[in-house]
Amino acid sequence: MTESNNPSAIRSQEEITSALLALMREHPYSELTVKQIVLEARLARKTFYRNFESKDDVLFSLVRRILGEYFDTVNKARSDVLTTVFSFADRNRELLLLLDKNDMLHIPLQCMNENAPAILAAQNKELNPFFRLFQGLSSDYLIYLNIGAVWNVLSLWIHKGMKDEPETVRQTLEGYLRRIKEAPVL
Repeated sequence: MTESNNPSAIRSQEEITSALLALMREHPYSELTVKQIVLEARLARKTFYRNFESKDDVLFSLVRRILGEYFDTVNKARSDVLTTVFSFADRNRELLLLLDKNDMLHIPLQCMNENAPAILAAQNKELNPFFRLFQGLSSDYLIYLNIGAVWNVLSLWIHKGMKDEPETVRQTLEGYLRRIKEAPVL
């Protein structure tokens, strides 16, 4: 995506993104074309290419933006991390369900893996709950462990239609983590 502060460009990007999501509600992502997106957005093809390189660029830009908001949310959270994660996923329910419907839940994980170290490095270490846990340990591995574990749990929840209560999932995870902590080391 071409970054711009121009209100016209921002509006065009939003219209293109909205058009892509509207089309994804009705058609498989793999069958969508830039032409369909342009027609749905009622914009000129050159406007599309002035802002995005491809339909994948539109989708990845949306996911990256939402993940930026996610990292900000986690960094500012006053509740426990899992509650924050599930609340954030619930607010982005439509996109996550559309990604699942199109077998594309790997895209947020890919974007998190690509961007997490840089985003986390820029975060306020005093507020981010993970940094306290990582103190004195090799954080690179722990960042990816957390991302993978949390994303796999979220992926299952999304794939199940996000019907299970987040509190039930959180309690299951907490119970398991307590058992790990209490288990004898072999």
